[in-house]
Amino acid sequence: MHLFQYRGSELFAEDLPVMELAEKYGTPLYIYSYNTLLRHFRAYTDAFNGYPHIICFAVKANSNSAILRLFAKNGGGADIVSGGELYITLKAGISPRKIVYAGVGKTEEEILFALKSKILMFNVESENELREIDRVAGIMKTRAAVALRINPDIDPETHPYIATGLRKHKFGIPIEDALENYRIASRMRNVNVIGIHKHIGSQITKVSPFVDALKRILILMDKLIAQGVKIEYLNVGGGLGIFYRNEEPPVPKDLAKNLIPLLKERRVTLIIEPGRSIVGNAGILVTKTLFLKEGEDKEFIIVDAGMNDLIRPSLYDAYHHILPVVRKKRKTIFADVVGPICESGDFLAKDRELKKIKQGEYLAVMSAGAYGFSMSSNYNSRPKAAEVMVKGREHFLIRERETYSDLIRNDMIPPFLK
Repeated sequence: MHLFQYRGSELFAEDLPVMELAEKYGTPLYIYSYNTLLRHFRAYTDAFNGYPHIICFAVKANSNSAILRLFAKNGGGADIVSGGELYITLKAGISPRKIVYAGVGKTEEEILFALKSKILMFNVESENELREIDRVAGIMKTRAAVALRINPDIDPETHPYIATGLRKHKFGIPIEDALENYRIASRMRNVNVIGIHKHIGSQITKVSPFVDALKRILILMDKLIAQGVKIEYLNVGGGLGIFYRNEEPPVPKDLAKNLIPLLKERRVTLIIEPGRSIVGNAGILVTKTLFLKEGEDKEFIIVDAGMNDLIRPSLYDAYHHILPVVRKKRKTIFADVVGPICESGDFLAKDRELKKIKQGEYLAVMSAGAYGFSMSSNYNSRPKAAEVMVKGREHFLIRERETYSDLIRNDMIPPFLK
């Protein structure tokens, strides 16, 4: 459940009219609901209450420092995939002992940074990465805590671009090679094996893939324990889906109810890596209608937010519900909602039945809190949007809108061109 609801004819963010925020901060504008973020985070902590666990928020979903700070203040950790994400999470106040580092392409500099920061552990994605972590840890005269990311070859039944748990994907170590890789890791002087990790994909709308994957991982874990490998942490990843259109995804308590009984008497700390399911429906993107254009078969609603602000529709053909910020009795039209970017793939909605809107009115793109701003860019030299957090009747700017000067802040003109 989220707190973006109509009150009468106006869309509200918690207790504030969205129109008021759009007029104060301009558009395109990301708006996040503090109480929705907190409610969704606590849904995980409450669901797994009673079993040792760490909720490591998937920073790639939304890396705003204020949002990360909210999770830090409520005991949350972080699932990171880059040195930049490590820097941001530490600055936001997340304890390094609650940070796990995944990703298939960690550089030497990133590994050094993570070791110096004393993170909880690396989620290792390949044998060669394991050897590189051992080498770098040796240079530092320390031991790197690791879990091996195991690919359980389970179909998560989601969009192919966000599925990660099949044998054909680049992520993780194939489950049939797991025992050998753990043997290799156990013999390394500068590596300390403490866990096992799996993550099968994103926007998963059934519990069964999580259950099937965990069952395969637990068989492997029991074999490892029998061979003397100490497993302290079991990282089950994230990927729980959200409502965008007509999905009926499970909630965290459904996940806990199905996973915890499988663990029986195994003494491990569970790590969960939710991202989208916490922030997705806690944020919206507000955009202003610039022009209306009639095509041969349909109309075009041209708005000031483009694929540089929200790329999911262009990249995944993803659906986002679009609502007028002020609703009225209007006729229904058949339209594309498109942005100002010079690409035919620049759209927020295609072939959509929508209420006819006038030039200058605002639209709200719903469920935009995950993989919205975090995937935005400056394509077409467009400044990135502002971000605002609403808490009850209060509102706080949590990221300033970029200016034109920001676009060239890091440019350098060589002397021969001066």
